[in-house]
Amino acid sequence: MRSYRDLFRTPEFTPFFLSYAAYNAALTIGGLALATHVYRATDSPLLSAMSMFGPQLAQVLGATFLLSGADRLAPRSALAGMGLAFAAVTAVLALPGLPIWAVFGVLLVQGLIASLGGGVTGGLLNEILPKDGFVLGRSVFNMASGLMQVIGFATGGALLALLSPRTCLLLAAALYALSALGYRLGLTARPPRASGRLSVAATWSTNAFLWSSRPRRLTYLGLWIPNGLVVGCDSLYVSYAPEAAGALFACGALGMFVGDVLVGRFVPPALRPRLATPLLLLLATPYLLFALRPGVVVAGVAVCLSNAGFAASLVQMERLMSLTPDDMAGHAFGLRSAGMLTMQGVSAALAGTVAQLTSPATGMTAMAAASVAVTLMLAGLERSSRSAKRGVVTTDLAAPSSRE
Repeated sequence: MRSYRDLFRTPEFTPFFLSYAAYNAALTIGGLALATHVYRATDSPLLSAMSMFGPQLAQVLGATFLLSGADRLAPRSALAGMGLAFAAVTAVLALPGLPIWAVFGVLLVQGLIASLGGGVTGGLLNEILPKDGFVLGRSVFNMASGLMQVIGFATGGALLALLSPRTCLLLAAALYALSALGYRLGLTARPPRASGRLSVAATWSTNAFLWSSRPRRLTYLGLWIPNGLVVGCDSLYVSYAPEAAGALFACGALGMFVGDVLVGRFVPPALRPRLATPLLLLLATPYLLFALRPGVVVAGVAVCLSNAGFAASLVQMERLMSLTPDDMAGHAFGLRSAGMLTMQGVSAALAGTVAQLTSPATGMTAMAAASVAVTLMLAGLERSSRSAKRGVVTTDLAAPSSRE
């Protein structure tokens, strides 16, 4: 499968894609509206960052207790149910007079619900598409996310200039409900990929199996930490440029869209495995420019260039799937998503704390420098792992001839 035409001719892919796009538009508009509301109410970079990315911290609880459901729940029912739950939770966030502490309580519930989303979505995509179409299909989903962020943040910024944050939250709730309807009407009823009930024991057992392989461990760490630290930079847009945060988010989403198009559609499969480290370095290094406190235009260009590096996840997820049994695909995707989003929440907290004590620009620079350091360290570990493996193979091959 080499073309977008082939992709959209695949049964169920189009309604799946459109529903996912509506979900991401809701996530974008709702997140920006909530972060703006919290910043206006508290004047706190930390609380603003945590309101937008804090729900991700609940992903670690989902990964610990709920993740077995990614393969043990019927995909259509799970996705439609999560869409309706997000609509309800977002409507609660729009209630007038809701105290800030209650906002974060609601966000914890939202994060727990979301902890299954990445696994169910990734596992179903792996099921709908043939193996040779996975990277192209995943790139289109990433592009949908990027495009909806461009549209969502630009639209959200414009709406916030005309409407209150609470009204924008209600619009986001309506979009979540629309995505739920799309999943329910557009997808075929499929049985769960794995037998058994959702359980903590099954979640822990599969997590342990997935984590037991050194190549998978390094792949997971590469998916979680470098881009999570860069999302810490993203979480400070509202406090760095309160009136232009929507524009900065839109620039970042545009860069992510372009990166996914280039890597997913035009990079030959043989070249893709070599691009993970260069793309992760591209993701972090433009943010070092924020040490100079650039204006909005220069900052937007840096953000756009940086976010093209998020395409590293396509390369890393392809590797993860090659290392994972098919009946664990949903769980593997869920662990990737939960770990990544948890790290994003941790990074938002770290970045917000640094910004609270110093400045948003300093927080961005610190997160970017940490991401570069982690990327280089993981690349070194990967090289040493490959060298050790080659050494074992060489010894095994030499042994029979010595005995002969």
